[in-house]
Amino acid sequence: MNPASSRSDAVSRVLVVAPSWIGDAIMAEPLFARLRQGAPDLRLDALAPAWVTPALSRMPGISGVIENPCAHGELALRKRFHLARDLARRGYRRAYVLPNSFKSALVPFFARIPVRVGFTGECRLGLVNVRHKLDKGALPLMVERFAQLAQEPGTPLVRPVAAPRLVSTQAAQMAALSALELENPERLVVFCPGAEYGPAKRWPARHFAALARELTKTGCAVWLLGSAKDRALAEDICRQASGGCRNLCGKTRVDQAIDLIALAKLVVCNDSGLMHVTAALSRPVLAIFGSSSPNFTPPLSDRAVIVRHDLPCSPCFKRVCPLGHSDCLENIAPQEVFDLCQPLLN
Repeated sequence: MNPASSRSDAVSRVLVVAPSWIGDAIMAEPLFARLRQGAPDLRLDALAPAWVTPALSRMPGISGVIENPCAHGELALRKRFHLARDLARRGYRRAYVLPNSFKSALVPFFARIPVRVGFTGECRLGLVNVRHKLDKGALPLMVERFAQLAQEPGTPLVRPVAAPRLVSTQAAQMAALSALELENPERLVVFCPGAEYGPAKRWPARHFAALARELTKTGCAVWLLGSAKDRALAEDICRQASGGCRNLCGKTRVDQAIDLIALAKLVVCNDSGLMHVTAALSRPVLAIFGSSSPNFTPPLSDRAVIVRHDLPCSPCFKRVCPLGHSDCLENIAPQEVFDLCQPLLN
C-alpha cells in the first residue's frame, strides 16, 4: 500500500517543520519522498534554521525552504506569530511537525494550518491535531520515526524505508572548487573531525593526525571540513600531521562542504551531521562512534563502515566522558582505521 495515497484528503501544499540539526534533517528525506508518492504536483516546503536550509535545498523532494528566524531553544512568541501570519497567506493545508518540542508546533498552529501532524510530544494537545504515539521499540531508527508520519496514526510502518538522498551536481562541485581556489585531487580523503554535541563524540586529534600521515604516504590528499568551531581542532590535527592536511573548517558554506564531500574518494568522520551528508551522497564513509550509538542514527548507506568499540560504559550518550578517560574513542587506534580505509579507497 502507498502510505501517501492512502489518505482520503489530497493536499497540494504542505509545510514541514524540519529538525534543527543537519543530520536529523537528512533523516527526514525519506518522509518527503513518501509524501510525494502519488502526488507529483505536491508543493512541499520546509521551515528550518538557517544552518539547516542548505542541506534541505539539496533534497529532491523539497520545493522551497523557509528560514526560521528563531534561535535554537528560543520561545520568541512574537517572531513565531509574525512568521505564521506570513505563512498563512500561502494556503498550506497540512503541516508535519518533526521535532517533538512545544515550540516547534506553534507556527503551524498560529498559521491556522488545518491538519497538523506529529508525535504527541511535550504539551502539544491541540497544537498537533493528528497525533502519532511513538513506540521506540517498533521504530528504533530516527529515519523510521519520521517516515511513520506519512501514514495514518496507529498503522504499522511500511518497510523498507529508503536511505536519505542529497543531490550534488558536477557544476556545483566545480563551482565550489573555483570559489575556494582548490584543485580537484585524484585521491581526495575528507576528514570531518568535529561533532557539535561534544568531545565524547570526537576521535582524538592525534589519531586523526596519525591517520593523515599514513594516508598521505599512499598518495591521498587530506582535507578537513567542518564549521568555524572546528577550526582550532583542525589546526591541531594539521600541525601534528606535519603539513599533510588542508584545513577548510569554517572556510566553506554548508552547500560548498556538501559539494566537496561529493568529490571525495573517502570520508572519515565522527557521528555528526557531515556523516549523514556523506551517506546521503553515497560516498564511502568510515564513521567513528564513541558515546553515541549507531542503533539510532547510523549512516544509512551500503558504502558506510562503522567503527565502534563495545565497552561496558558505552554508549553513554554524554557530551563529555563521565569517567574522564574516553576509552571508547582513545582505544580506536589509527592503524585499525587505516586498515579499514584501504578497501573503501580501492
